[in-house]
Amino acid sequence: MDIEKAGSRREEEEPIVQKPKLDKGKGKAHVFAPPTNYSRIMEKHKQEKVSMPGWKRGVAIFDFVLRLIAAITAMAAAAKMATTEETLPFFTQFLQFSADYTDLPTLSSFVVVNSIVGGYLILSLPFSIVCILRPLAVPPRLFLILCDTAMMGLTMIAASASAAIVYLAHNGNSSSNWLPVCQQFGDFCQGTSGAVVASFIAAALLMVLVILSAFALKRST
Repeated sequence: MDIEKAGSRREEEEPIVQKPKLDKGKGKAHVFAPPTNYSRIMEKHKQEKVSMPGWKRGVAIFDFVLRLIAAITAMAAAAKMATTEETLPFFTQFLQFSADYTDLPTLSSFVVVNSIVGGYLILSLPFSIVCILRPLAVPPRLFLILCDTAMMGLTMIAASASAAIVYLAHNGNSSSNWLPVCQQFGDFCQGTSGAVVASFIAAALLMVLVILSAFALKRST
């Protein structure tokens, strides 16, 4: 009796779980209906895939134009500095007063750096053309953004150092007894000032190129 009571008590305490009956003859599969706005979502996705290469190609074309302008500007800055010289009309038997960019190592470095930057920008034009033909390609843009950043730093350093020399040539420095030589060498100072301004313009264009490449890469990810 005790055993029967214990068994009946256990049956009362345990929950009754009804197992689903499987229809072995007919297997039914659940079909999930697509959302009501499925067609609109797919159409929007297709439009985004079609429009993405379009604006990326536009960015690549703008990159090509800016790169060409920056190359011309950097080469013009180097050529202007290299060809700027002035000789005073008065001289003695043993001394002649002249000014040339080779007299100052900073200006010589300016010519070398801007020549390198201009040559790099010309050589980078084929990579920019690749970005125009293949607007979704990531490696060319990644290569350009790394090289553009390095060249932008070099150009900014050379232009800033040369700007300091040109400022001293225009205004002098009474503490170090540096006289304003531009009072005598006006044409030379005018030419060097123009070269420095052109170099700063090239650095600004390189900065814009870096921003464009970074924006295009961010939109690719």
